[in-house]
Amino acid sequence: MVVNRMWVRRTAMMSPRERGRLATMPEVVVTDEQSEREDSGEREGSVSHGLGSPQLGMSFQARRSSFTYTSSHSASFPARMSDTPDRIRAASAHLSISEKHARVLLPLDTLAPMQEVDEEQLVGIGVATAGPALALSSPPKRGSPTGPSGLSRLIAGERERSRSRIRESGAQSPIATDLEGGENERIVHSPMLQERSNLLTEPTRPAYGATRSTTDETITIADVLPISSSPSDPPKLSWKSTRTLVRSKIQEYTSPENLQLILSQTMTAIPAVILGMLLNVLDGVSYGMIIFPAGDIFDGFGGIGVSMFFVTTFISQMVYTFGGSAFDGGNGSMMIEVVPFFHMLTTQIIAHVGEDNPQAVVATTMVAFCLSSILTGLTFLLLGVFRLGVLIGFFPRHILVGCIGGVGWFLIETGLEVAAGINDEDGFQYNLDTFKLYFMNKHNLMLWLPAFGLAVLLRIITHRFHHQLIFPMYFIAIGVMFYIVVAMSGVDLQTLRSGGWVFDVGGSTEPWWHFYTYFDFRQTSWSAIWAGMPTQLALLFFNILHPPLNVPALAVSLNEDNIDTNRELTAHGISNLLAGLFGVVPNYLVYVNTLLFYRVGGGTRVAGFLLACSSVLLLFIGTGPISYIPVMVVGALIFVLGIDLVKESVWDTRHRVSTSEYITIIAIMLCMSVYDFVIGVLFGIILACFFFVIQNSRRQCIRALYYGDTSMSTVRRPSAHRQYIREVASQTAILRLQGMIFFGSVTYVESTIRQLIDIANWHKRPIRFLVVDLALVGGLDMSSAEAFVRVQRLLAVKRVTLILCGVQAGSPVGKALQQVDLWADRGTGVEVFGTLNEAMEWTENVYLRAWFSSLERKKLETQSESNAQPVEREPGQKLPFILGTSYINSPRRSHLVKAGERLMADADDGSGIPPSPEHTNQTLREPTFCLLKTFSSHTNDTELMNKLAAYFTRVELQSGDILWRQGDQPDGLYVIESGVLQANYDFAAHSAPVQESMTAGTLAGELSALAGSPRNATVVAERASVVWKLSTGDFERLEREQSEVAKSFVRLVLKAAKTDYDVLLSALATRH
Repeated sequence: MVVNRMWVRRTAMMSPRERGRLATMPEVVVTDEQSEREDSGEREGSVSHGLGSPQLGMSFQARRSSFTYTSSHSASFPARMSDTPDRIRAASAHLSISEKHARVLLPLDTLAPMQEVDEEQLVGIGVATAGPALALSSPPKRGSPTGPSGLSRLIAGERERSRSRIRESGAQSPIATDLEGGENERIVHSPMLQERSNLLTEPTRPAYGATRSTTDETITIADVLPISSSPSDPPKLSWKSTRTLVRSKIQEYTSPENLQLILSQTMTAIPAVILGMLLNVLDGVSYGMIIFPAGDIFDGFGGIGVSMFFVTTFISQMVYTFGGSAFDGGNGSMMIEVVPFFHMLTTQIIAHVGEDNPQAVVATTMVAFCLSSILTGLTFLLLGVFRLGVLIGFFPRHILVGCIGGVGWFLIETGLEVAAGINDEDGFQYNLDTFKLYFMNKHNLMLWLPAFGLAVLLRIITHRFHHQLIFPMYFIAIGVMFYIVVAMSGVDLQTLRSGGWVFDVGGSTEPWWHFYTYFDFRQTSWSAIWAGMPTQLALLFFNILHPPLNVPALAVSLNEDNIDTNRELTAHGISNLLAGLFGVVPNYLVYVNTLLFYRVGGGTRVAGFLLACSSVLLLFIGTGPISYIPVMVVGALIFVLGIDLVKESVWDTRHRVSTSEYITIIAIMLCMSVYDFVIGVLFGIILACFFFVIQNSRRQCIRALYYGDTSMSTVRRPSAHRQYIREVASQTAILRLQGMIFFGSVTYVESTIRQLIDIANWHKRPIRFLVVDLALVGGLDMSSAEAFVRVQRLLAVKRVTLILCGVQAGSPVGKALQQVDLWADRGTGVEVFGTLNEAMEWTENVYLRAWFSSLERKKLETQSESNAQPVEREPGQKLPFILGTSYINSPRRSHLVKAGERLMADADDGSGIPPSPEHTNQTLREPTFCLLKTFSSHTNDTELMNKLAAYFTRVELQSGDILWRQGDQPDGLYVIESGVLQANYDFAAHSAPVQESMTAGTLAGELSALAGSPRNATVVAERASVVWKLSTGDFERLEREQSEVAKSFVRLVLKAAKTDYDVLLSALATRH
């Protein structure tokens, strides 16, 4: 007889207090008709379904509050977890004593959660170290023998006491690690403490790249003492005190010792200043000459470009020298990569204003160039002040490499135009006429081919020889050889200028500041300025990518460890802002020039100041000497840089980047060469995004897929319960996801889930739960979240419960799930837990409860049939999930029933203990029954357990009591009769502790007690518990009095311990 409505009463097994505990368990209503139709895929909307059978918005009727889930979903309820860890643990404790012989009844609804354990406060010693003192005292010698002073002994004693407190508390503090002495230390020196100390130390950083000799920093006693516990406000100085301080500083800096030092540094820096000046001359002539494009409007503007180059170089050099940069000898110069963008701006201005108004074109061009400096300066300044320099690192490097390659190709094109003397206002064109002009015209070929050959020859030489003077001396030698050949041939300069061999500046004697006369705001076309803003933004975007790349690379090459990128960005912002206000072009810190400057001895502020003075000297000399510079020298310089940039982009990256990145680099170069730079940058970004989507969609976002029989929870259960769970947990599929899941990768997840419930796989391994672990997922987009909604609907048809874990309500993943109404407080048919262990423990509790409820229902049905009266259930009370009497057509239910009958149905109480005369006719005493339950999978020898029981002592624990701490010496082993103990394994400071719960019918501390080794975990009573203790002394007494019983007991303990630790290891292995 099938009873669909009945009042569930527990007779022998359930007391009123246990009924309250039962209310905390998930409940499901099921009928036998549904049991038979479970796997058919039919859907019913009027009834609740069985275990793991949610019906389009239905899930287990988890009675966490006064309401139960309904099929109507309301988004107004806040999202929260399906159950709390405390309640899940309560269910585990209840199930561990679900048998009729239990002597202790735990009212789970009245138990408080585990109390926080008081931890000892650990106090460390903070040591503040300062930079090198201004005093010019020499550092101590390495070999000077010194003994520790009284102050050092005092600090050492305090540190040792701190270490002792840390060791006694059993904690490992990072402070203790930091205070450990080591070989890498700095010397602390002062006139009062003539000693080496490892107390006030700072770990030395490794040196990268080229090495140079360094000396130990000198730290005075005032820099390190006193050690203040809290920072205080700086003292306010009066006007008189400030004036006195300034006067003392002036006297200090103008002292004979400092003047002597400055003179010494000046003499040392002369070679570096000469080299830096030569590099500035070469760069200024080469790139200053091409700031303005070729054409009639800008004819003769080469000298003006050179003047603007030296002005912006001087401004940047002064900013970097006087404290703006952490590089004492940093070299500032014009940002030559902006030249292509300048030509684009000029072309747009000419098209907007018209060639018939050259004054307006020139005035607008000058304002546009200044605006680019101001925008660059403001951007750098904001990034530096708000410390946002790290954001630039998120930009794909290969796009920048492609842009650099495009600039290099542009410089090669410019080198051809400058060397051949061809002025085409439309720019370099890729057509047959251009090919004939450069390759079929013998005169033009003789102009640019020597310059290109000289550039190639220089790179061949520098490939074998690496001296820093090769580069400047090579171009000086070219100029000398050119005029030697000219003198031998007897050709005059005018003929050379007319033939394009020497620059013709028209005999200009204009001063360096003449370019200011071209500023005319009345002639400026502001509409043309606005029309050129897209190009300005592209120029700005390209400018801000250089310093964050150059600064770290330069710091590595110069072994400078204390370089702040945000400080360098601020310095770039100030220098560019000043450059824009002074009417010149952008600038930046030059990597190559600075590196050469340092290697020749220019790594001081004095050398940087002298280099800035040389720029002023070159300004006052004027542009007259340009008319004597051979064109092939400038052309070769432009070719050298262009070839270097193209080589860096195309050749050097061929084995360093992926195929998609290399295609992006080549595509950007081609797009910049054929069209323009703005389109090239945009095309590169689009192409990078396209390849990013393809690559990430191919990357597997599924970290692992396994089943519950290989990944159980870290809860120690009675051996019979554990064997049953291991058998039936194969119906729980666990899917661990990782990374960022988006529309390109979620399709793989969805297809994998579809394969799990495919008809072929379903007959081999039907599932009841699908646990999706999202702990390693960084985020979900809208498409991915909606895909999970489709998955839930698909699983609901098969009556498979979707369980999400590893997600919090306020996390990005949690918010994404809530936005698509997949995670709500009721009516979604989805269970959500904080961790994978909680989810697995919840599913295991459901499996156990299903079996126990089925046994209880059989008893009630038998009673109702004998009385010929149906048993009614109370209004509002749901029937717990049962397996039913008809499960032939249900593979999942059949699996559960057969496993339960084989592993747990030896006794009608489900304890797993076979009935015997000793406890069928009388009630067993504790701890005999507790021992039988603990070792039920290995023995049912009641006589043996009775002999052992005499050596155990009953111990009652309150919630929060600490049974032992990690590292303590063992005092015995424990058998848990009731309650829950929690073991916390703290293996290392950098890893999260591992938690293991131990319920009734399990052992605690068995291996350490038998081995005599220190405890490897801290065990706390999570709930009020009763345990039976076999102390070390009692065990020794057992060995003396009953050696055979002791041996049998040890074998049983080892068998149980192996099972427990196998489960724990498998759980940990599958969670990483």
